[in-house]
Amino acid sequence: MAKAVNHSVAYRRRRFLNWLPMGLAYAFMYFGRYNLTVAKSALGDDVMTKADFGLIFAVGAWVYALSFLINGPLTDKWGGRCTMLLGVAGALVCNFLMGIVLYANMYWDWQIHIVGYFVVLYALNMYFQSFGAAAIVTVKAPWFHVRERGTFSTIFGIIISLGIYFAFDWGFAVVQATRANLGELSGVAAVVQKIFVTGGTGVNQNWWIFFVPAILMAIFWVIMFFTLRDTPGQAGFPDFDTGEGRLTSSGEREPITRVFGKILTHPVLMIVCGIEFCSGIMRNGIMHWYPIMAKEVGFYKEFVITRDWGLMLLLCGVVGATLTGWASDHLFQSRRAPMAGILYFLMIVAAMVMGNQLGVDMWIPGMMGLVISMGVIGVHGILSGTATADFAGTKNSGAAVGIVDGMVYLGTGFQSIVIGLLVPTGDEAKNPANWSAWPFFLVPFAIIGFFLALRIWNALPSNVKMKK
Repeated sequence: MAKAVNHSVAYRRRRFLNWLPMGLAYAFMYFGRYNLTVAKSALGDDVMTKADFGLIFAVGAWVYALSFLINGPLTDKWGGRCTMLLGVAGALVCNFLMGIVLYANMYWDWQIHIVGYFVVLYALNMYFQSFGAAAIVTVKAPWFHVRERGTFSTIFGIIISLGIYFAFDWGFAVVQATRANLGELSGVAAVVQKIFVTGGTGVNQNWWIFFVPAILMAIFWVIMFFTLRDTPGQAGFPDFDTGEGRLTSSGEREPITRVFGKILTHPVLMIVCGIEFCSGIMRNGIMHWYPIMAKEVGFYKEFVITRDWGLMLLLCGVVGATLTGWASDHLFQSRRAPMAGILYFLMIVAAMVMGNQLGVDMWIPGMMGLVISMGVIGVHGILSGTATADFAGTKNSGAAVGIVDGMVYLGTGFQSIVIGLLVPTGDEAKNPANWSAWPFFLVPFAIIGFFLALRIWNALPSNVKMKK
């Protein structure tokens, strides 16, 4: 029976030093990904209409989803450290250039229509962003034994949740700190204003929505350059057998077409792809559309859940990721599917209750939205962040994570189009009862995710036996 390595204190300390800067860099990449949503609110329809925003975001999402064809294999070939540094560098440059476009329109008299520039720059941003997940899991694989990777899924889920918190709550704090006429500031907004000396100039300095995450990514790029290593051996510790599965008998990389073929026909990874397609629908179906619904109905600023939406998603993500990772390793013998199945069952119930209670009560739909958010972050961390490397092996984890994470964003694009057609518009959107088709649309995908998880309930890498 394969057992986890009993790591020394020095090893655990060095592993933490490896992961903390990388995790925060990935969280700030999220800041530089979803800041587009914040920018849309700050710029208004005169500069960027809802249709413009939809076009920019849709192109970026599809570029992200398809980039795995290139970036997954590149991550396996070049290593997670190299591609993480490349991804962060590309994302921060793209964010800086989007900020420059806004600055130039204001001060350099460019007088350009920004949408065309943003379509290209945001697509490039999302291309570089797509290195992040593949790189972080590729670096994870040699440092964590299969028996302790539930712990890593907790780390991965918390990183994602922290990034969403940065994007929404810190992003809107940047907006507050950069207004033409500053009001009374507190918290993060006050810190931003003091550090960058923003706002109060008679002009809304919206470029800082892109400059701030670019600066933070740059800081952590430098830290990662000196601390991040691909394997324990590169950091002065012995490498060890992690107990993971392999796509090939030797465990080495094969030609890209053969690797993709094996991933897409792998009995477990193929089902993981299906589950994560549903995760993209469920995650963004709530994360984006619940605050939009709240704004249309008119309770966004008055309701604590939507007023502190980023913080709520962070708390839900921490709970979901921690519970899922711990239970996977300690209750289910490092099997990943049981917790995915349990969380998808909770999402079925939550989406049905939410659909029935819209227009009846404010708190119940809000709480159900948080339950879905908690569940889907837990699922995404344990499957994309952990199961991929468990079954594909270290040498092919980049390609596997790329395909699985690409499926999440294919689901994201799909739900964006469909829900956009289902939700009410105009005066009808002010009645929450008219939004019921939106959560009910999520129900069948929660059911599909649940039954797919049942299909691989007992799955473990071939060289790891279930504990008795």
